Amino acid sequence: MFKEFKEFALKGNVIDLAVGVVVGSAFGGIVAALVESIINPILGFLIGDYGLSDLSISLGGQIKLAYGAFLSAIINFLLIALVLFLVTRLINRFRREGQTTSKTCPFCLTEIPVAATRCSACTSELS
Repeated sequence: MFKEFKEFALKGNVIDLAVGVVVGSAFGGIVAALVESIINPILGFLIGDYGLSDLSISLGGQIKLAYGAFLSAIINFLLIALVLFLVTRLINRFRREGQTTSKTCPFCLTEIPVAATRCSACTSELS
């Protein structure tokens, strides 16, 4: 059982996932600090308050709705989602560039699409 666990834990996918979680967590902390330290004070200054996180509404004196903290969480999410989108887009672009879209017919040496099963020039059947 220990041997199986060791094989599982040391597989590339598990280690890659662990590294991704740790880096993602650290990145989340960076984005949270950016929003709390830079974006919230700027937005708070523009709307006439001291900080976005401090925005709240009191209902009946007993209940305090801290909608500023909710807005900060939304900004955090949107920034992280934007960065993930941009990274994924970049990775997909590199993958597309590495893929070949054509091959050479072994019979007539004409360039044909990779998915072709017959050469368009000599009509030879391709495997």
